[in-house]
Amino acid sequence: MIRSLDESHRADLRSWVVSANDPDTDFPIQNLPLGIFARRGGGVRRVGVAIGDQVVDLANCADRNHLEGLGAQVIRACRAESLNPLLALGPDAWGALRTRVSALLRETLPPDQRPASSVLPLTEVTLGLPAETGDYTDFYASIHHATNVGRMFRPDQPLMPNYKWMPVGYHGRASSLVPSGASIRRPLGQIMADDAAAPVYAPSRSLDYEMEIGALVGPGTRLGRPVPLAEAEHHLLGLCLVNDWSARDIQRWEYQPLGPFLGKSFATTVSPWVVTLDALAPYRSPAPPRDPADPAPLPYLFDPDDQRRGGFDVTVEVRLVSERMREEGIPPFLVSRGSTRDLYWTLAQMLAHHTSNGCNLRPGDLLASGTISGPAPESRGCLLERTWRGAEPLTLPSGEERRFLADGDEVILRGWCEAPNRPRIGFGECRGTVLPADGGG
Repeated sequence: MIRSLDESHRADLRSWVVSANDPDTDFPIQNLPLGIFARRGGGVRRVGVAIGDQVVDLANCADRNHLEGLGAQVIRACRAESLNPLLALGPDAWGALRTRVSALLRETLPPDQRPASSVLPLTEVTLGLPAETGDYTDFYASIHHATNVGRMFRPDQPLMPNYKWMPVGYHGRASSLVPSGASIRRPLGQIMADDAAAPVYAPSRSLDYEMEIGALVGPGTRLGRPVPLAEAEHHLLGLCLVNDWSARDIQRWEYQPLGPFLGKSFATTVSPWVVTLDALAPYRSPAPPRDPADPAPLPYLFDPDDQRRGGFDVTVEVRLVSERMREEGIPPFLVSRGSTRDLYWTLAQMLAHHTSNGCNLRPGDLLASGTISGPAPESRGCLLERTWRGAEPLTLPSGEERRFLADGDEVILRGWCEAPNRPRIGFGECRGTVLPADGGG
């Protein structure tokens, strides 16, 4: 089920929220991403929609009867403190809400019918995690990332034999998901140096980010029932940005034989705004092309519509600003820029494979793509690749070198979509600053 275009996608739509008409905004009226906010200084968490530099309070809209006709379930979900109740309702409810909010924000709406009292500046709110996530799964969907990492550690066999047959992933730690803006404490763990006889317990010396896209699960799936690929997108509300922080030295020592553990579970940053699949409909792309020598997907991972339009054309980038750069007023340094077009597997394939053994998903579960990397060095989505395991350090505008992240470094992810004769829509920011290890020096 791939969403189709409707009246809310019209490129000529303008909003009475003036900042939404700025061509550089992430949040024009054609976007309308969903998130959770609270007024600064405290207050109840509320469901919101970003529009320009403002946020629409959907609970307030419901209280003032602007959402009449959407049904009791949708209105109750708009009064919730997380997106989970809305996630559970599915695409028909999401589409109806989008249509109503689009109509309420259009420039052509008479002033006396506008929900102006339900709109407040983003500068007056605090944004949180969009959902209560019970389970988090991180995939490994970029073949360029998998190949680069494989070349570092297994030059004779960069890709494992299963890579081109199925979306590889691991179960992450939902309890350590944090919202954009939260600081990240440098983790401690066991580290085994190449020339050492025994490991040491110390702060990670190879702290890294991973530039990823995430998808929030909507209606849950039944335990024991695989989801057919053609139905997979029915279970996804939309996309957000994800930074899966990684301690490469801890990870390298612990990952065999069972895979990621403490080198990954200390923090994962999630952006606040969920850009819905409805909003992304004009920015779809074919499934990533495969080399003619690659195996065809097994039948449960193949669907003609998914091959035709299963990808998303999202540009993602990472910028870094060090403590010295902040002190000297130097703007963030562009480290990497890539595209989700370079992923080997589609999100629908990831979800279909995830449930193929009967594993159930629940509203609010997070699926992440894994590091998004392209074929060029400047499109590599983590420092492990960008500096080639530290052998090719980056020089920042301040003159500092970076092989991996230093204390005080802030990592900023951004993402956006562009298409001919369409407005640019964005994801906002996903940022976090590295703090020194706690108790580890």
